[in-house]
Amino acid sequence: MAAYLQWRRFVFFDRETVREPSGPDGAGAKPFALPPGIAVCDSGRGSLVFGDILYGAGPCQIWFLPRSLQLSSFQAYKLRVTHLYQLKQHSILVSIGEDEEGINPLVKVWNLEKRDGGNPLCTRIFPAIPGNKPTVVSCLTVHENLNFMAIGFADGSVVLTKGDITRDRHSKTQILHEGSYPVTGLAFRQSGKTTHLFVVTTENIQSYMLSVKDYPHLELDTHGCGLRCSSLSDPSQDLQFIVAGNECVYLYQPDERGPCFAFEGQKLIVHWYRGYLIIVSKDRKSSPKSEFAGNEAQNSDKQVLNIYDLCNKFIAYSSVFDDIVDVLAEWGSLYVLTRDGKIHVLQEKDTQTKLEASKFMLFRKNLFEMAINLAKSHHLDSDGLSEIFRQYGDHLYNKGNHDGAIQQYIRTIGKLEPSYVIRKFLDAQRIHNLTAYLQMLHLQSLANADHTTLLLNCYTKLKDSSKLEEFIKTSESEVHFDVETAIKVLRQAGYYSHAVYLAEKHEHHEWYLKIQLEDIKNYQEALHYIGKLPFEQAESNMKRYGKILMHHVPNETTELLKILCTDYCPSGGNEGPGMLEGKKANSEEFIPVFANNSRQLKAFLEHMTEVQADSPQGVYDTLLELRLQNWAHEQDEQIKEKLHNEALTLLKSGRFKTVFDKALVLCQMHNFKDGVLYLYEQGKLFQQIMHYHMQNEQYKKVIEVCELYGDQEACLWEQALGYFARKEENCKEYIAAVLKHIENKNLMPPLLVVQTLAHNSTATLSVIKDYLVNKLQKQSRQIEQDEQRIQKYREETTRIRLEIEELKASPKIFQKTKCSICTSALELPSVHFLCGHSFHQHCFESYSESDSECPTCMPENRKVMDMIRAQEQKRDLHDQFQHQLKCSNDGFSVVADYFGRGVFNKLTLITDLPSGKTGTTIEAGLQRELLIHTKRST
Repeated sequence: MAAYLQWRRFVFFDRETVREPSGPDGAGAKPFALPPGIAVCDSGRGSLVFGDILYGAGPCQIWFLPRSLQLSSFQAYKLRVTHLYQLKQHSILVSIGEDEEGINPLVKVWNLEKRDGGNPLCTRIFPAIPGNKPTVVSCLTVHENLNFMAIGFADGSVVLTKGDITRDRHSKTQILHEGSYPVTGLAFRQSGKTTHLFVVTTENIQSYMLSVKDYPHLELDTHGCGLRCSSLSDPSQDLQFIVAGNECVYLYQPDERGPCFAFEGQKLIVHWYRGYLIIVSKDRKSSPKSEFAGNEAQNSDKQVLNIYDLCNKFIAYSSVFDDIVDVLAEWGSLYVLTRDGKIHVLQEKDTQTKLEASKFMLFRKNLFEMAINLAKSHHLDSDGLSEIFRQYGDHLYNKGNHDGAIQQYIRTIGKLEPSYVIRKFLDAQRIHNLTAYLQMLHLQSLANADHTTLLLNCYTKLKDSSKLEEFIKTSESEVHFDVETAIKVLRQAGYYSHAVYLAEKHEHHEWYLKIQLEDIKNYQEALHYIGKLPFEQAESNMKRYGKILMHHVPNETTELLKILCTDYCPSGGNEGPGMLEGKKANSEEFIPVFANNSRQLKAFLEHMTEVQADSPQGVYDTLLELRLQNWAHEQDEQIKEKLHNEALTLLKSGRFKTVFDKALVLCQMHNFKDGVLYLYEQGKLFQQIMHYHMQNEQYKKVIEVCELYGDQEACLWEQALGYFARKEENCKEYIAAVLKHIENKNLMPPLLVVQTLAHNSTATLSVIKDYLVNKLQKQSRQIEQDEQRIQKYREETTRIRLEIEELKASPKIFQKTKCSICTSALELPSVHFLCGHSFHQHCFESYSESDSECPTCMPENRKVMDMIRAQEQKRDLHDQFQHQLKCSNDGFSVVADYFGRGVFNKLTLITDLPSGKTGTTIEAGLQRELLIHTKRST
């Protein structure tokens, strides 16, 4: 009894008396009254079911009370109803009663969904007799699958019906159990495909396995219980069979006895309802006044109804009733039927109300464990549970139990703000508790970067390397912290190896390289690590750390750059089988990496130009600059010559056409003479070539340049003459050579030659004597030729005029005997022209372009006519131009307009006479002389 008294009591149910529905006038309803003579009852399928006993006249009825409180009934037996069993999953009601005096119990199976004359259909009737000797039925149970029904008798027998209990032909009845003590309780237990039947008598408890042939059984205990003092729990108590004795309540599994509870008192009724154990017992002693028992002292006729929560070990409700008939569960409530015909309903309070009522008392008495269990059993949400854990943790913390407190705070993770807990345990003496909390915070993936920092600092302050390694060396799928934050903290604390491990494992390449290069100084390992990275990351990291790696491991760094810029594949195969195609970086972007390391830069650039001819232009530019620098600073003549050839070969590779100016500047900066001259030649800068030799006073080279390129640029000879004319040295030999070429090519007027050489004080008349003599002789010969030509033209003109007069004055005799076209003998019809040519008519028609012109003379005549028309047009344009120029206010716009129309373009007449070239040359020479003279005057 002591154990029972220690259980806390609560009022988790509200008690009311069921009343009849209110009338139309709204007057207060009176308590609902049950029919008289109620002997047995059950519930299910939305109704309370009652069976009565015949008292005097009238048949025995089975009553149905729905939620609307509208009673209905039908006649089931003539004398009495002794047992009822309403199935919960089927509309099947099984009843046992008597139609005749004596011991003649009949079992009837009713289908409540089918009707027979307005009453439920009775699908089966059979006598309840265990053998040949009639005996009283003591208890009844039916399996929900309708395949088993067990009937217990007062003589200790149990009859089992197997098969469809609703039909006679599909079922089989047999005696399952025989004994000397009355059977007081039966219950089926279904676990998977295994079916057990519990049988309890007044003296023992047995379990039968019905899913096995021969139905083996096991005796569980040697004490029993009275009628209606056993029940089967729900899955919350693992479907245990409950047997309530006068001293204790026992729980049984099919193969063993479970726990027991010391609930003393004579038990009258036992039921199981939604995780609660309901016990009705006699109250033989007077109870003190309490909120549970009412205000009057209880006498011996009263009965106490207790509702126990076996999991949490408290009494959910306790109350006193007068002569309870039974306790039924339906519509989510408990209904207590009393002998006076009243029905009392016990409505369970909602979860929040129950918890609020219980927490106040439990927290006040520091019964937090009970409060937690209560909340869990009522499925309180996580927020509510978290608040209980927090208060429990605060209670333990205030008592100084920091280990216990941190365990409760850990249970609040995900609901309670972590800073609330962390602030309480920042003291150095409580760092172990803080570490435990932070570990759990990370395991639930609820930690932020600050929590990770704090946890790692705790590990480092505790110098707990094993825990630290365990924390960071979790598998990738179990990482519950911010890796980057962890790396930062470990690096700051000096745990470089741990930081490097994390960075490598989680592919934080930047942190790995930063620690290796800046902290550990392991340059070789860092370089090897870069070589294992995917192309894009290897490229970016070499750009970032290439200089420091080149400074410490130049050879290895250069080799990796060569691979990276040609045909890169990660050494570890990190890019997968589908991405192993070689990739190439832009070699020009890595040139800054080689700062202060020209030897490695040269090797790198030469390698790139050899294996990759289409390398960026910057590679060739830098390589040229390096070779020129090496050539300029080299003292050894043999090596210098080799470097000279390498630089010149590179220039001649044709890679500098697009950057001609840059290459030229590089050669000029390093005074690379051959390179400068080569580039001048490639760029057709012949004047620059000559000026270069002029600056270096290489007279022979000047002459050679004029000879090589004078045909392409004639002004070179004029510039050479001016150059030698300005020299005060004796350059007669070179001046003579230039004058000879000028004379042969007729490049300059004699007057301009004389003016040019007048600036040289050393050049005497003898220098140009031969030139002038030759020039004058040529001009004299030209004059003679012109005079002869003029005389010829005059004679020709006189002759033509005579012919014209003759044609006008005298007849023309045609004496030609041959055709001028086919040279055959002339025959009629024929065509004759005044020029003296004669043709066959068919020859003339075949070759003539005009009927009025001689085919033979026509080409020459057209030349003359074209010349005449050209002269006439030129004359007209000249007159018009002169007129507009005089009349216009803006003479420049007139000149510009005529230039745009091509009026001033030089007209060249092509004749058959080679001598015409001489006249043109003279005219061009005179124009050049006039132009140069005009420029000098300006």
